[in-house]
Amino acid sequence: MRIHELKRRLREAGAGPSHEQRILRLWSHGLPRNSGRRLPATFFPSSLMEALPAIEAELAGLARIHAVHPGADGSERLLVALADGQTVESVLLPRDGLCVSSQVGCAVGCQFCMTGRDGLLRQVESAEIIAQVALARLRRPVRKVVFMGMGEPAHNLDNVIEAIELLGTVGNIGHKNLVFSTVGDPRVFERLLQARVRPALALSLHTTNAELRRKLLPRAPNLTPEALIDAGEHYARATGYPIQYQWTLLEGVNDGPEEVEGIVRLLSGKYGVLNMIPFNTVEGVAFGRPSRERCEQMARTLHERGILTKLRYSAGQDVDGGCGQLRARAAEVRVTVPIRRADEQLS
Repeated sequence: MRIHELKRRLREAGAGPSHEQRILRLWSHGLPRNSGRRLPATFFPSSLMEALPAIEAELAGLARIHAVHPGADGSERLLVALADGQTVESVLLPRDGLCVSSQVGCAVGCQFCMTGRDGLLRQVESAEIIAQVALARLRRPVRKVVFMGMGEPAHNLDNVIEAIELLGTVGNIGHKNLVFSTVGDPRVFERLLQARVRPALALSLHTTNAELRRKLLPRAPNLTPEALIDAGEHYARATGYPIQYQWTLLEGVNDGPEEVEGIVRLLSGKYGVLNMIPFNTVEGVAFGRPSRERCEQMARTLHERGILTKLRYSAGQDVDGGCGQLRARAAEVRVTVPIRRADEQLS
C-alpha cells in the first residue's frame, strides 16, 4: 500500500482533512483508534466508521515482527515480516532512534554489505515504511528515523519521500531527525530540495580515491568523491543541516595515511561531519575490521587536523546484526566469497 492510496480511500469513505490527519497520526504512532480526547464515534462520519475496520485490518497486516535480537548496547534489531512473506530489518537505536529499510535487497552491490548479495528483490512501499515505525513505537519511543537499513533510498524515491513527509508532519519527527542515506544518486539532491519535508542527508563516501570507490560500490552512480561532496555541500547550505559523510572502516583498504590526507583535502571547511564506522564482520565477506586502536588513532588524527569526526560502532554488533545479516540467517543463506589478505588490491 502507498500512503497516497490510503489517503484516497479515507477520503472516499468520507474523511475530511482533520479525520485523515488523526487516523494517520494514530497509525504512525502505533496507537489504537480510540486514543485521544474525542471518541471516534463522536468525531468521524458514519461512513468512515463503517470503512475503518477493513482499512485498519489491512494496515495491521502490512508488517509484523518476526524476530527480535537485543544488543548489549541497548539496541534491538528487528526482523520484520511483510505481508508477502519477504523480510526486512529495522533497528531500534539507543536514544530513541530507529533505522528503517526502504528495499528488500539492494541493487548497488556494495562489496562490504550483505544486503545486496541477492540484488534487489522489490521496493518497500511507503505504507510498509511507516508500518516499521509503528511497530517500533509499540516497543519504545521513536524520535529519530534514519533511512540506513536495507536498500538504497534513492532507488525508491517516491515511496521514501511519501514516508518522510508523513513522518515529518503527523508522525511528529523533527525534520533534522529524519536522515536520508544514499550512495549519491544525483536525483536525490534535486528531489529532496523540492520536498515538503526536507530531511538531513547522509552520504556514503567510504574513500577519497575515485577508482577504489567504483570498486567498493560497483553500481553506484559514477560520481567522483569531489563531485559527491560538492553536491552535499550545496544541499547542506540550502537546508541548514550538516551532511553526515559515512565511512565504513575496512582494514588495509581505506584506513591508511593517504586516506587521511584525502579527507583533509576534501572536507576541510565543509558543512558536515565524518562518521567513521568500523566494519561489522560478515562471514564469507572479504574484509576485516581494523583494530580499535587503529580506528581511534585515525579519528583522533582527523579531529586534530580540523575535521569533525565521530567514531561510531554499529548498533547490535554483538548479535552479528549488520544490514542484511538477520535476513540472510533467517533464510539460511550462505554466501561464499574468496577471502583476500588485507594488503591485496580489490579487483
